Amino acid sequence: MVRVPGHPRAGRTPYVFEHILVAEELLDRYLVEGESVHHMNGVRDDNRPENLELWTRPQPSGIRVSGAIAWARSIYDRYVDVGTPPTVLTVSPEHPWS
Repeated sequence: MVRVPGHPRAGRTPYVFEHILVAEELLDRYLVEGESVHHMNGVRDDNRPENLELWTRPQPSGIRVSGAIAWARSIYDRYVDVGTPPTVLTVSPEHPWS
């Protein structure tokens, strides 16, 4: 963990996980609600950019089809014009271990 006073994810203590900070630096923004950073090789202290993937939460359970479509469009709109940073950090939740 890295000491980052004032970071939006810092709770009672001013510390944030390093992989989150690496991803945010690559994205040039803070993570938004529903986003998380996944270690592709499963090694939680391997915070190299090429080992990190950006994931989003799956759609809420009990959702109507119209709501699912709106949810999917909001996820798509969040990333369509942004693009992926120049690493393997991706916006796709696909992973061979999923």
